[in-house]
Amino acid sequence: MNKISREQLIKTLITTSFILPGYLGFSILAAAQDGSSGASSYSQPDGVAAASYSAPAPADASIQSNNEGQLLSNTRQLIEGSLRSGEGYFSADGDRFIYQSETVGDNPFYQIYVLNLTDGSSQKVSPGIGLTTCSWIHPTLDMVMFSSTHEDPDARGKQAEEISIRESGISRPYGWDYDRHYDIYQADSNGNNLVNLTSTDGYDAEGSYSADGSQILFASNREAYQRNLSQAEQKLFDDDASYFMDLYLMDADGSNVRQITHSPGYDGGPFFSPDNNKVVWRRFNPDGNSAEIWTMNIDGSGQRQLTADAMVSWGPYYHPSGDYIIYSSNILGNANFELFMIDPIGMNPPVRVTNTAGTDILPVFSPDGTQLTWSTTRTADGTSQIHMSDWNHRQALELLGL
Repeated sequence: MNKISREQLIKTLITTSFILPGYLGFSILAAAQDGSSGASSYSQPDGVAAASYSAPAPADASIQSNNEGQLLSNTRQLIEGSLRSGEGYFSADGDRFIYQSETVGDNPFYQIYVLNLTDGSSQKVSPGIGLTTCSWIHPTLDMVMFSSTHEDPDARGKQAEEISIRESGISRPYGWDYDRHYDIYQADSNGNNLVNLTSTDGYDAEGSYSADGSQILFASNREAYQRNLSQAEQKLFDDDASYFMDLYLMDADGSNVRQITHSPGYDGGPFFSPDNNKVVWRRFNPDGNSAEIWTMNIDGSGQRQLTADAMVSWGPYYHPSGDYIIYSSNILGNANFELFMIDPIGMNPPVRVTNTAGTDILPVFSPDGTQLTWSTTRTADGTSQIHMSDWNHRQALELLGL
């Protein structure tokens, strides 16, 4: 069996120094698997991901194969001078790259930076206070978007507390903080003129623009703060604030917000397809022990599960051609996260992409589809840093049988 325990996964996150949004959708209280009990909305709940208790060892040759040398070349570390870096995205013209990074200073949490891929210069565009995550460069306007807690009255106090804990050397289990002060902000490309697009109690993050910049997909657990929860629901929420996370769509100015998933457990990490007609995301089981890759129409209809590995598959991203989706999974066992790709309707088995030692997650293609960036611990000191490689699209199609 390949099941990774909660304790093993938390230990690995601490060891590899990953601090990533939406990673741990764990819940100690197991919910029913039929998509009805513990539903996170008054609406009819959506489908639920595959069972999460066990899975046979993968035997398919496409899973076990060594394809990295065929698909990736000229691999190099993209972000330098960072304590650790992760989750980055290209501008629509491919000239800039927005990412999150931890640096030395009085704020131990990630802040958002924009890298000029032409001259190598980098500029911080987030306020420098509180936590930030999930950034994006507007595809048509000179603006950026990211989630931040800088308006939290206790933001500086939380920074000082985190520094104190890290300096003390106290061992503690890692868990992503779904801070209710997270909101999605828009700013000029230099970080000025911040505008709060969500202004709603609850975790609002994991935002991405549509190709024309007119709409934003994001994840939120706002429902848990907007209505009176039953005693059972409150227990679920207290145990795991991500249990009520669903996907939302809004206009780029923050108006016309509509909920597009209604599933118990954590729906998150949504991205538009290149033609803006589909959404790809990862859905955690209600018990939080596994996640699978799903797609749907932009209005939430036509939901389709692409993976059923009973492990943690997440961080999906479309190739600009729309021909396939790349994602990360620990299907090979325990904390060995590798990159995989699959056709957009899941008709054929996934194909393994990476083989190098280290954790490989959060893959993103350049707009022209010729390069791939991802977060990895294949570094000399084992810290997470964003790497970049040239991508062989033709070989990818051949390996997928497309």
